[in-house]
Formats: sequence, structure tokens, C-alpha cells
Amino acid sequence: MCGIIGIIGKDQVADRLVEGLRRMEYRGYDSAGVCTVEGGELIRRRAEGKLNNLVRELAGNPAPGTVGIAHTRWATHGAPTTSNAHPHATGEVALVHNGIIENFKPLREALQARGRRFESETDTEVVAHLVSEQVDAGKSPQDAVRAVLPQLRGAFALAIAFRQHPDLLIGARLGSPLVVGYGPKDEEGAETYLGSDALALAPLTQKIAYLDEGDWVVITKDGAQIYDADNHPVTREITTSGVTAAAVEKGNYRHFMQKEIFEQPTVVAQTLSSYIRPLEQTVALPQMDFDLSAIDRITIVACGTSFYAGMVAKYWFETFARVPVDIDVASEFRYRDPVLQPGGLALFISQSGETADTLAALRHCKSNGQTIAVVVNVPTSSMAREADLLLPTHAGPEIGVASTKAFTCQLAVLAALAAHLALKKGKLSADEEHGIVRHLIEAPAALNAALAHDEEIADMAHLVAPARDVLYLGRGPDYPLALEGALKLKEISYIHAEGYASGEMKHGPIALIDEAVPVIVLAPSGPLFEKTVSNMQEVMARGGKVVLISDAQGLAEAGDGCMATIEMPKVHPLIAPLVYAVPVQLLAYHVAVAKGTDVDQPRNLAKSVTVE
Repeated sequence: MCGIIGIIGKDQVADRLVEGLRRMEYRGYDSAGVCTVEGGELIRRRAEGKLNNLVRELAGNPAPGTVGIAHTRWATHGAPTTSNAHPHATGEVALVHNGIIENFKPLREALQARGRRFESETDTEVVAHLVSEQVDAGKSPQDAVRAVLPQLRGAFALAIAFRQHPDLLIGARLGSPLVVGYGPKDEEGAETYLGSDALALAPLTQKIAYLDEGDWVVITKDGAQIYDADNHPVTREITTSGVTAAAVEKGNYRHFMQKEIFEQPTVVAQTLSSYIRPLEQTVALPQMDFDLSAIDRITIVACGTSFYAGMVAKYWFETFARVPVDIDVASEFRYRDPVLQPGGLALFISQSGETADTLAALRHCKSNGQTIAVVVNVPTSSMAREADLLLPTHAGPEIGVASTKAFTCQLAVLAALAAHLALKKGKLSADEEHGIVRHLIEAPAALNAALAHDEEIADMAHLVAPARDVLYLGRGPDYPLALEGALKLKEISYIHAEGYASGEMKHGPIALIDEAVPVIVLAPSGPLFEKTVSNMQEVMARGGKVVLISDAQGLAEAGDGCMATIEMPKVHPLIAPLVYAVPVQLLAYHVAVAKGTDVDQPRNLAKSVTVE
């Protein structure tokens, strides 16, 4: 979750570059740097660690210049050292990069064979050398970038400065967002900006244009010329960003939890953009130093909401890849002395990456020869640093204690991982992979459609708020969603709630049913629908008050008799867990608001549990 900012200014830019980086600290990073162009020189300052270290470096060694680029880096290829920090410079070119260049190894080997010398371990430096090589051969900056971009595979957002061209910057994007910002014009021209997002540019301008997939742009003080993936000049709409508050402010929302629920279409789309190639309709994971096809067993370990994401993933891994999966609550895992067979993958899921129980379980697995994969929202966390395969979510900062957008982003990553594993294991054809990717691409729009029912869920919350006990029911992947819905209600409304597999009702919990116990049933139409509705009828026959969550087809087939219904869009079963997370989140939220509890900071709970 690196951050990029570039400025072509009228005044000195170093301080403003650093301020832009500060607005992106929520992304997570472990080093930072700036590079300005002044007097025919590239003036570069970098530092490990937090931005204050870079500020101290600049105080002792200023970086003058009215043109510059800056970057916060989260280490992927190469340790978080000063030499690996961006910007990378290669004589004629300085460059910053978000993303991963998947084919950097053969490119690096070819460059080294041609005499280029590398100073870092990063994939990014390859791009700087490729562009510099073209400039050394006499090409213009524009022609150099045009020649290099087709050579790159992976995901990237780039900002490039040129030693002999202090009047321009070039940006490019593929699979990683990049924004152009436009300052007000006067007789001296206008300032122009590049940024990872509108938030980075908010102190500088509200006039922005989002680059489309495959676009690249040449910016000067007179404006920007954008080219599409086929190198044709194009115009992208200039809009008013409206971004004036920091990411950790609620904006117009009453609570952080409400804001984060409504951010889900955006952050799920951002997360998926890091793991799928929509044009090729394929899944693309970060590079790994082990053979995924050799994995013959998966152990999933997590806590709380992340555990329920892992339960959904178990269905996916076993259904698609036919790989057996064990799943444990982190606090219990080590104490049952689990059997960890050689060749296994241990998968840890965490929002913070610092949860003590999960981190201890990770180290236990590592000491027992397991390959470690981590799905985490904080890529600088302890778990991230100790992983063999890091699978970051891109949910952004989640302030509300009750996890919402981190959960759906975890599901998005796990779905992509399951599809990729199935492909590597030979259990999924290329056409079937294309189909899975198409369904994943549909998820953000489906989340938007689910959010459209917010008001009706708020209106029915008073039916649940008086209850002392609530039951949630679901089958298949909707069973973990029932558990998650119950957890959300417990966390923020303090109502006792339990989730059950629908078929288990008759094995005990049905004794709890009476008119005072609302029962929330998650039942998308599909192969398990009829059985779930049969279990629902058993509840209704005993006076239970049912809230049915289904699509239009399911609601029609279920018949009458429910206390309330919530209609969801008709979606493929693969993405149903992402979509059905929305109504259980909204129901918990509105019940808590109706009860007047502290939604964002419920009693006795903390966002990150760092003690065992």
C-alpha cells in the first residue's frame, strides 16, 4: 500500500511532497524518500522508517527544486533499507513505483548482461534502468516510457522524473491507481500533480482526473497529456474530488462503522485490482518462493471475524482446489498440539497483523516447517514481516472496532487465492478461472446494490432491538456468515446472539425458540435454499419470528409468514458471502444505534488484541 506524490510547482516542493506523504501514512510503509530536479541534477533524499526520519534527513540535507516526486514504500522485493527505498535513480531517471513488476527477474538479468549495475534488491529499479537505457540511447522521455511500458508485467503506478528535463514528470498505471491533479492557472502557467489517490492531493487541489487502466501521462506546468494503453492521446474527465478530510475522519457519517460499511464497494474493488487481471480474466498473486502446486494441506488460523472469513475460505479451497483444510481459532491452536505435515501451507488471517494469539500460532507453524501465508490489512505488521507469502488487503484504515470492510476484503483475497491454487493444482481450467474472475469483478456492484437497502434495514431494526437473544441461521458458506452476523450484533448492541448451521437447529437450539427470539435466516437461492427454508419453517412452526435475507427468487419461493424480509441482489454463490455480509452488518449497526450503544468503541473491546 505504497504512496506516490509528484509536483510540478512554482515554488519549492520538498515540504509539500512530505505533507502529501503524511496524508498517505494510513497505507502503511517502512521507508520514504523524495527526489527533486534542480540545476541539471537529481537530488534524492531517503530514509528508513517513519516520515520523521525523512524530515530530519531533509533538515540536514535539503532538496531544493520546484519539481519532484516522493514515495512511501512498503517492502516487497528487498528489505526496508535506505538503498531499497524509493525514489530509485539511475543517472538520467528517478522513479517511484506502487505495485509489483512480476517479470523483473528476467528483465534484471538482461539489463545486467548489457552492463547495467543495480544498487537495490527491488523490482522497481528494473524500470528505472529500462527507461534510463532508452534515454541514454537518445530517445525523448515520452518515447522512452512508451518503449518500456509494454515490457512490464504485473501491477504498477509509476511517477518518473528526468535529470535533463526539469519541466516534466511522467506517470503510468496498470492495476494500481494514479490521479492527476490540476492547480489554478495564471500568467506563469499552473502547478500540476500526480498522486496515488485524491487524499494525497487534497491540500494541493480539488481538480483531479483518474487515469484509466493502462493510461500514461506527461505532466508539465501547463497541464497534462494523457495517453491510453495503445498510445493514443485521450481526455479523462476532470472532476472535483471533494476530499478535504483525513481518511480517519467520519465525514458525513454518524459513525466510523457506518462509513466503513459504505466504503466496501470501493475497497473490495481496490483489493481485487491487486489480485486479478480483468482484461485477461486471470488471477495474479504476488511472487512467492515456493511451489503452490505442491501444497497438499492447508491450516487456517485466525480470531474473531477473520476466523469466519477463514471458514468461508475452507469451503472455497476444498471445493475448487480439492485441498483438505483444517481451521482453528488461534487461541486454541497451539494447545491442542496439532499435527502439521510436511508440505503444508499455514494461512493466517488478521486485520492488524499483530494479534498475539495468531502471531504465536504463526511462529509455531513456522518452527514446524510450514510455509506461511498471511492475509492482513497492515503490511508493515509483525505477521506480514514473517510471512513467506504476503497477501495484503487494501481496506484502508478501519477505525471501528467491529470489523466490516476488512472482512469483505479478506474474502476477496481468499477467493482469488482459492482460484489460483485450484489452477495450480490442475483442478480448474482456464475457462473456469475466467468465470471466477468475472464473478469477482461483479462483487463491487453487487455490494452497492446490497447497500441500497440501508433505509429499510434501519426501519426494521426496532423489531430486533428489544430482544435479549437472537439466532442466525445459514447453510454452506452462509453458515460462517450467520456466525459473523451474530458476532456483530453481540459486539456493538450487547444482545446475546448465536449463529448456527441451519440443520443443527433440531439438535438442541430449537428449544430456545419462542416469540421473543428473532431468528435471522441467510438463504440465497441456490442448491441449499430448499433445505434452509425447511429449517426456517421449523422455527416458524414454533412461534419464532423470522427475518429472511434472500434474493427476489428466494423471497418469492419462501412464501409468507416472516416478520420481515431483506432483499439482496441475485449473485453467483462464489460472491454471496461478500454480498450477504452487508445486511448483517447494517442490521447490527442500526440495532445498536436504536439501543444507543457506543457503536465505534463498544465496551471491553479493542481493535487489535496484542496480549494473549
